[in-house]
Amino acid sequence: MFKKISILGIRGLPAQHGGFETFAEKLSLFLIDKGWKVTVYCQENSVGEVFESNWRGVRRVHIPVSREGALGTVIFDWKAARHALAEEGIFLTLGYNTAVFNLLQRIKGQINVINMDGIEWRRDKWGPIAKTWFWLNERAGCWIGNHLIADHPKIKEHLATRISADKITMIPYGGDEVIEADAGLLSRYDIQANEFSVIIARPEPENSFLEMVRAFSREQRNHKLVVLGNFTPETNAFHRQVMEAASDEVVFPGAIYEAPVVQALRFHSRFYLHGHRVGGTNPSLVEALGAGCAVIAHDNHFNRWVAGPEAAYFQNEAACAELFDSLLYDLASVERMKSASRARFKERFTWEQVLREYEDLLTRWYPK
Repeated sequence: MFKKISILGIRGLPAQHGGFETFAEKLSLFLIDKGWKVTVYCQENSVGEVFESNWRGVRRVHIPVSREGALGTVIFDWKAARHALAEEGIFLTLGYNTAVFNLLQRIKGQINVINMDGIEWRRDKWGPIAKTWFWLNERAGCWIGNHLIADHPKIKEHLATRISADKITMIPYGGDEVIEADAGLLSRYDIQANEFSVIIARPEPENSFLEMVRAFSREQRNHKLVVLGNFTPETNAFHRQVMEAASDEVVFPGAIYEAPVVQALRFHSRFYLHGHRVGGTNPSLVEALGAGCAVIAHDNHFNRWVAGPEAAYFQNEAACAELFDSLLYDLASVERMKSASRARFKERFTWEQVLREYEDLLTRWYPK
């Protein structure tokens, strides 16, 4: 008898929007290969009736929503939770941003496992109303979910202040190993393999963009810093501040969504810089380990657990500048850090490990 799972909390498949979508795609195809029947809810920015389609064996339930932005996502989550009441099997909700809606599943007696993501209400980018909403939904998710998944040991510790640790399983995010990448793709940015370092993240204050760009730009490096991200200096004061702080050796190519190009930028970089100060297991950092990047990261317990002891860490702009000064041309250290990243990736973050742990957990909680 095949098992059934419905996945909520993402925008849809195939993956186009971020880490949770990529994970949902990997998990869906993995479970189908194991004989599961998988349903994924997909947001459609349109009007009309709910309809279904099949994508690589995944049953997709498309829910039209006429509103865009955050409000549209909230409406979609509400409609998906309501639709799911008629489904059988087990439910996996990715993220707790609208966990209060999952009360419907709890009342119906459906088994719902919730991946609690990071500590969203601590992020600097949100205003007081959004932070309050996320804080309340984090609390709701802890009580409403039948079981919780934390993607980092420190996230599990945090959630254990809300609910019993016995109700929480730690499973990190996974990534693909990259053992080669097309260096020819770098020419469009006027850079050469190993002659640049890279930042790949949303350009927000909490991701230490300003500190890293200033640290690099303090002096001439004879090296490029490629800063990926959707910068809009005309309308965003922080983006403007970062770009004004940059030396002529800093390159802003914009947001890049072509996977082969992003892989080439990681694989052929001298350093991958990761400035995230909050969150759990960050997908971009895991992908950097999988590409064998030498990692320079903000010094916090989230990043240290993921990247391991051989990465280099900074607390502030001055410390980041010192790392550039001491490591940029220390090629022996660079190679040692690259090897350590690959070892750490294989130790804990391969998709094979992560997806197998998810299936084991979902099987244990599958309704009898």
